[in-house]
Amino acid sequence: MSDTVVLRGATLIDGTDRAPIANAILVVRGETIVAAGDDAGPIPEGARIVACEGKTIMPGLVSNHAHVGLVDGADVGPGHYTRPNILRQLAQYEAYGVTTVTSLGLNGALFCELRDEMHAGKHPGADLFGVDRGIGVPNGAPPEAMFPLGNDQLVRPRTPAEARAAVRDMADRRTDFVKLWLDDFAGALPVKMAPAIYEAVINEAHARGVRVAAHIHDLEDARAVARAGVDLIAHGVRDARVDDAFVRLLEANRTWYVPTLALDESTFAYAERPDWTTESFTQRALQPALRARFEDPAWRARTQGEPKSAAARASLATNLRNLKTLHDAGISIGFGADSGGTPLRVPGVSEHRELALMVEAGLTPLQAIRLATQHAAALLQLGDRGVLGPGKRADFIVLDADPSHTIANSKAISTVWHRGRPVAPRA
Repeated sequence: MSDTVVLRGATLIDGTDRAPIANAILVVRGETIVAAGDDAGPIPEGARIVACEGKTIMPGLVSNHAHVGLVDGADVGPGHYTRPNILRQLAQYEAYGVTTVTSLGLNGALFCELRDEMHAGKHPGADLFGVDRGIGVPNGAPPEAMFPLGNDQLVRPRTPAEARAAVRDMADRRTDFVKLWLDDFAGALPVKMAPAIYEAVINEAHARGVRVAAHIHDLEDARAVARAGVDLIAHGVRDARVDDAFVRLLEANRTWYVPTLALDESTFAYAERPDWTTESFTQRALQPALRARFEDPAWRARTQGEPKSAAARASLATNLRNLKTLHDAGISIGFGADSGGTPLRVPGVSEHRELALMVEAGLTPLQAIRLATQHAAALLQLGDRGVLGPGKRADFIVLDADPSHTIANSKAISTVWHRGRPVAPRA
């Protein structure tokens, strides 16, 4: 039997700035795309034909900021960093069209082993990259009350020497990034990371050939860590509008920026229950304990009344404006929703909300899709995915509607293909 499959008749969104291609042909051999577009040549003899008239095909989403193993149901705790739970989450990402995931910190010792297994395609689920641990602040970020962690999931160095040693340990385990938490969570914590610590982290990581991502909230923290040479600002600036000086700083340092718009939205959205939260697309992603929480009127009323919900709404509004400013200025922007960091940030669902919020910020649907595919893969320095073209991995989503017209159509998933094979639908 031939291992060649031809998907014929769909509209093709290839992940680049090219306009959608009507009545396209996508030829897949094994795990690889061998032809794509409206002039893909003759159909290979013996190929299996998949009729896709009326459908749209786009690349699989690539997340630059997510987490695995922190959450189970409505609970966060170190006991959830287990092989079955992580594989369940990676399968959920994949089923929702997120075929590559970057777990950006707070990972346990199991991470490196699982990452290698996912790279080798040994299990169903999204391919996995990330930070094997993370570097936080004694008595500071990330807050222990929000993220109860095991001893192997985070390092809190007290001196530059300890920080450098932590980086060396992570580099020896072949971490994809080093992640640091710089800020004080909008004044909720008594201390921020000292410049001497984050400078030591960045310098040691770069000496080992490893890039550094930084958790920030405020503009001045983003400026400080960008000046120090950080490679990735892992959240949007949410306390003030970015200015020309910040744009020039990111441009000069070639700093990537991942806004994680859906992070703040999730703080209040499930309590307020807009239509997208009650759709089957969202509901089938929820574990029973989390669904019960969202349906609890007391939880919804309490959440809506909390000051953090109002603060999150204001942060989101600022984040949206700043994304548009930075995108229009040509800053390198990646894609991620910080999904899996708390129960409210639902794997898969959050990524499609991120797309919708990017469009709400003023990007076109095709611009948002390009950030979530080609740009996100480029941030990870992966030239084999994010674009549908010859020689690329056959990671793509077949949709029943065209998201280039309406971004909500990204949720109209007919089939996800990963490594050249259709993914079995989740129950």
